[in-house]
Amino acid sequence: MGSTLKNMFPGEPLLTEHNLGSQEGKVFIVTGANSGLGKELMKILYSKHAKVYVAARSESKAKAAIEEARQLHPTSRGILTYLYLDLGDLATIKKSADDFLSKESRLDVLFNNAGVMTPPVGSKTAQGYELQLGVNSIGTFLFTRCLSSILVSTASSATPNSVRVVWVSSQAAESAPKPAIDFSNMDYQRDETPWQKYERSKAGNILHSCEAARRSERNGDGVLHVSLHPGIFPTDLQRTMPAWQARLVKILGKEPKYGAYTQLYAGLDSRVENGNFVGPYGRPSKARKDLCEESLGKEFWEWTEKQIERYT
Repeated sequence: MGSTLKNMFPGEPLLTEHNLGSQEGKVFIVTGANSGLGKELMKILYSKHAKVYVAARSESKAKAAIEEARQLHPTSRGILTYLYLDLGDLATIKKSADDFLSKESRLDVLFNNAGVMTPPVGSKTAQGYELQLGVNSIGTFLFTRCLSSILVSTASSATPNSVRVVWVSSQAAESAPKPAIDFSNMDYQRDETPWQKYERSKAGNILHSCEAARRSERNGDGVLHVSLHPGIFPTDLQRTMPAWQARLVKILGKEPKYGAYTQLYAGLDSRVENGNFVGPYGRPSKARKDLCEESLGKEFWEWTEKQIERYT
């Protein structure tokens, strides 16, 4: 309850566009940067002269977001590039990563921002996974895996602790059923509500982040993994919510750029350490204890590896 109240009244953000230094020479990927929090984050990074890959499924929406950022910051020396990415189709994800790798020799921070929330009942990925599990957990894991080599390579010569993977979770993970992952029901033959499925998928982001951090420490590869709850904001994520819930989000939520501040802190603040969890709007916080336990994290990691092995 204490962490929930703290997340509702978090105070002012510690890192914003007003005290962020130049990011010139750095390369970032922001998934889902065509709208919502991802678009706000992309605009901040671009304003600081970064090179940002706008990874999204819709080229038209991504290019509209890119044009918006360019008009807002006409003096930026940064670069914005569209990268096709469909996290709902595992068969296409490696090609998206390869397209990036063919153009770049470094990647400073991968912001795993994209996700879906409470889609229509029965929504599935191209491979038949429940859509939230498939996009938020499995697709995000595969994209990160395909970029692991360039992240490790960048970390070998970059400022220590500056190369990171940011796994965007949600306050919803706090309410996920226990255990957070039910390995006997991954195909949801025993049905759950769309919200419970969302909770589990966002718990999965924290489990993957914590396990990735442990593996990074053991391997000494220099890549930090950080998970977070960005806060509550009215964005396109609520488009499939019941009307009363969407209205509640509008009442309680801040403007989306505050969610970008949470990600900015997780990805760029020097105080962040490997395996940390970040709360709104960019402050140290704690995830639910069982989501950081090694046994569940290892099991979910290995389960996810089996799902993606034919697509790597």
